[in-house]
Amino acid sequence: MKLFQPKTFSAFKGYKSKDYILDIVAGVIVAIIALPLSIALAIASEAPPETGLFTAIIAGFVTALLGGSKVNITGPTAAFATIVAGIIISEGMEGLVIATIMAGFILILMGMLRLGSLIKYIPHTITIGFTAGIAVTLIVGQLKDFLGLTYPSGVKAIETPEKLSLVFENFSTINPWAVLVGVIGLAILIVWPKISKKIPGSLIAVIVGALICFIPAINAKTIGSSFTISSDLPKFSFPTITLDKIVSLLPSAFTIALLAGIESLLSCVVSDNMIKDKHNSNTELIALGAGNFLVGCFGGIPATGAIARTAANVKNGGKSPLSGMVHAVVLLLVLVILMPLASYIPMPIIAAILFIVAYNMSEWREFVKVIKTKKWNDVLVLVLTFALTAIFDLVKAIAVGLVVHYVILLIHHLIAKNKAKKQAE
Repeated sequence: MKLFQPKTFSAFKGYKSKDYILDIVAGVIVAIIALPLSIALAIASEAPPETGLFTAIIAGFVTALLGGSKVNITGPTAAFATIVAGIIISEGMEGLVIATIMAGFILILMGMLRLGSLIKYIPHTITIGFTAGIAVTLIVGQLKDFLGLTYPSGVKAIETPEKLSLVFENFSTINPWAVLVGVIGLAILIVWPKISKKIPGSLIAVIVGALICFIPAINAKTIGSSFTISSDLPKFSFPTITLDKIVSLLPSAFTIALLAGIESLLSCVVSDNMIKDKHNSNTELIALGAGNFLVGCFGGIPATGAIARTAANVKNGGKSPLSGMVHAVVLLLVLVILMPLASYIPMPIIAAILFIVAYNMSEWREFVKVIKTKKWNDVLVLVLTFALTAIFDLVKAIAVGLVVHYVILLIHHLIAKNKAKKQAE
């Protein structure tokens, strides 16, 4: 397999006019799904709302054009929210931009070194563990907005235990109206998929929530009351990068690159099974790196392959990279024309959307299945990875999980070898 071979070069062979129509329709539908999610994930990352759209537009178009998968949809994902928030709180938005640009270079280098195939050496238990851990951190991070809590001025928390502690400390400031709006949003998100599969529940929840907040008696924070909304196009601005900044932000850049690579290639594997195709993992890493580099230059947040949006793309008829590019163009039009309307979206609705995202990504059934059916060593790696992700961070979780997993395998191998030796004697 060639090192760099974008699917755009081969995906349109034998294409018919109806295939183009299916791709365009799928792209529009995925854009509708991505719209509230991109805004919500930017807010969860402590970034301005419009940066989520910048990310979905730039990374979504570039990765679709240059990527190694026909149908992968790239954009901001829940897996990054806590990591990005931590970088922004400690290093500012400029620090995140530099880390994202550096992560782009790292991803390109990973692809050029043909490291795409290494994903198969990450055990399933570690993937399930850190995914469930990220889901927990996302839920805890949204409790403040869902409950309408008010924190003392200047108080910020990075780690999940700190966020949970702040929730308990300030629980007396709970806003019943915010809870009501959030619960209505949750109900819509849970029930709507049973009514319609084509129109995303998140869009309905956003519209209903905004209409409720127009009632004078309802006192719940909206995006507009919490952030300054901009519909301006993203502007290219390469940051000043010094050696000190590179050294201090290198761990964050590696974290972004590692997570982006893992999640994007997992998304490719899922979509391969859906469309009976085979992606080029190294091409996908290079394209993802280029996308993140440009996202950083335009002030966005890190991007990776989004499994749920990719699945929605395939289910709605997406067959080629065209659908991913259409999704990006539609979001660009929304940014320019409709972005001011985002100011009316209630913060509890954003929290409710992210609760559902966290639930869907948690794979709790798989988590329980591993505990019930796997050996003790797999369960240990799963629980350890989950706990370290939720309490500390993803890099520590994956590093410790891998070490424990392969040390146990080595011990089992040595024991088996010793037994075989004794039997031979």
